[in-house]
Amino acid sequence: MEVACSARFQQDALPAAYFGSPVRPSRRIALAFLLFSVSAALVYAGWSLTRLVPIGTAYAAKTLCSGVFLSGRPARSVIEEDILADNHPLLRLVTPSLDAQRRRASATFLGAAERVAQFRPGFGCTLALGVEPDALAGTGRTLQPRLLPSDPLPVGPAPLGIEPRRLDAAMAAAFADPRARTRVVAVVYDGHLIAERYAAGFSARTPMPGWSMTKTAVAVLTGTLLQQGSLRLDQSSLLDEWSAPGDARATITIDHLLRMTDGLAFDEKPGDLLSDVVLMLLTTGDSSGFAAARPLRTAPGLTWRYANGTTNALVRALRRAAAMPPERFAQWPREALFTPLGMRSATIELDAAGMPVGSSFMHASPHDWLRFGQFLLQDGTWQGQRLVPPEWIAYMRSVTPQSPGREFGAHVWLRVPEPYNSRARNAPALPEDAFHLVGHEGQLLSVIPSRKLVVLRMGLTRERFAWDHEAFLARVLEALGPP
Repeated sequence: MEVACSARFQQDALPAAYFGSPVRPSRRIALAFLLFSVSAALVYAGWSLTRLVPIGTAYAAKTLCSGVFLSGRPARSVIEEDILADNHPLLRLVTPSLDAQRRRASATFLGAAERVAQFRPGFGCTLALGVEPDALAGTGRTLQPRLLPSDPLPVGPAPLGIEPRRLDAAMAAAFADPRARTRVVAVVYDGHLIAERYAAGFSARTPMPGWSMTKTAVAVLTGTLLQQGSLRLDQSSLLDEWSAPGDARATITIDHLLRMTDGLAFDEKPGDLLSDVVLMLLTTGDSSGFAAARPLRTAPGLTWRYANGTTNALVRALRRAAAMPPERFAQWPREALFTPLGMRSATIELDAAGMPVGSSFMHASPHDWLRFGQFLLQDGTWQGQRLVPPEWIAYMRSVTPQSPGREFGAHVWLRVPEPYNSRARNAPALPEDAFHLVGHEGQLLSVIPSRKLVVLRMGLTRERFAWDHEAFLARVLEALGPP
């Protein structure tokens, strides 16, 4: 009786809703919606995590493999800086490891979702996606031998009127902001190196990733096929995947791909770890096949859209035009471009299908990147040899009118794009003939023909707007004096 009375007293003292008395319908609906929303959010979070985890382990394995076996850097430095510093917090739960004997790197997430990247001499590191690492290692033995260091660039006199102290100050200022994580700055004037500076652990001979600067190398390789008569700019029906009756992708031309007006539906949302570019590079063993499978978003030639998939579709079209088997095509960039230029450190890494990943995975030493820039400045010639048609570099530098602000040409930038441009109201005006190669995390190679200049900056810039490339170029130009 005491228990019953006590319970009745408590019931009388508290709101009826606590004891199952009728609840207003609006509250029931709100509660049900809340429970549904929380459940849906948990399900979505779990689903997203199952997709993100293999991406994180693939990124860590590939980064560690390339950093150690291709760039020759200490594993600890690659892990602490390239994988973890200012990066996604999930990577803190990823455990990378190195197998020096088999020359491969792997990574797991809390012991699961292992991904492996295999190094092969002359071809860098390949993620073992859809293929066993041992099979990749076996293939590597039939490919190119190890790369050799390139000859140093010639060191020559600075132009008349230069102010050495101002040039030195410009070089030093590039390292002043720790957020920018600058690793290399170097200046070539009239074919001669006049200034360079390196962060600790890097040198003129360290092969370094150019990320999207790779795209410009693909554009030049396209020009070599035009020079040979194997390809035309207006050529269409480029891929077998686009050959079905009524497939509008058959109307895409080489020009459309180079100018990124192809109209393919390819998602490149900044910061989206499940965007098409991330899935292409880190979840599939056939990057060009992934790109070739994309449908059209708009008719070719109507709109401009920057897309890594476009370049990899172009690489697939180049192999078809060159009519080379995969093993030969894998070596073709070196034969057609790197060896003639003396870029002995340069390689475009392969995917598991044996295709060069032309959108993103070229490594070269700072001096070899500068050689490439000098080759562009010299209108596609090197030591008297012409590798591309006479007007090819001019074509690459011509405006793609569909690009915003007319800032893009044919796989080169005609203006420094965001987030590496200047935000100041009195932003410096660069020479009109300047053009730029621009890669992820602040890789930039600027060519200014009217000033006989090639300027390189490489780093690990992950904070937006931490590197102002226009301001840096302005400082270099001011130090060189009037034209």
